[in-house]
Amino acid sequence: MLQQVLSAESSIGVDVSPKSLDIARVTHASERIRFELISDVRSDWQMDLVYCNGVFHHIAPDARPEALAMIRDALKPGGLFAFWENNAWNPATRYVMSRCPFDEDAILISPREANAMLRKAGFEVVRTDFRFIFPRALRSLRKLEDFVYRLPLGAQYQVLCRKGA
Repeated sequence: MLQQVLSAESSIGVDVSPKSLDIARVTHASERIRFELISDVRSDWQMDLVYCNGVFHHIAPDARPEALAMIRDALKPGGLFAFWENNAWNPATRYVMSRCPFDEDAILISPREANAMLRKAGFEVVRTDFRFIFPRALRSLRKLEDFVYRLPLGAQYQVLCRKGA
């Protein structure tokens, strides 16, 4: 779906879990979509875009710079990194995550911390957007998010950044 929306020639899904990658290969692999272990990421890939959602709160803080360097190195000059995370400033997000066994190890990253971390890793921050303000029961109001995406209200945020030339 994301590949179609972006009209991408090819996509590579990356994960640390061989089991997850096996499932992804069965359900989504094609000539234009492949899946690789994170240990197989190479700096010569020269990606136009790297997208991750809800990944970095599972990475130990002292390992985050190395993960960001791997992403930066895999991007071509001027390539974009869409860094999505759960909003540590949103009480509903914190509540949901406190009840999710998968997020037991999570160390949330505030939008301010994310911006600083990304700049320190050598990225130019383009913008920070907050999304998913309204829960499913109020989804009819979600069009309003296009007008208030700069307010830190959403359950998630995206820091869109760019690798320098």
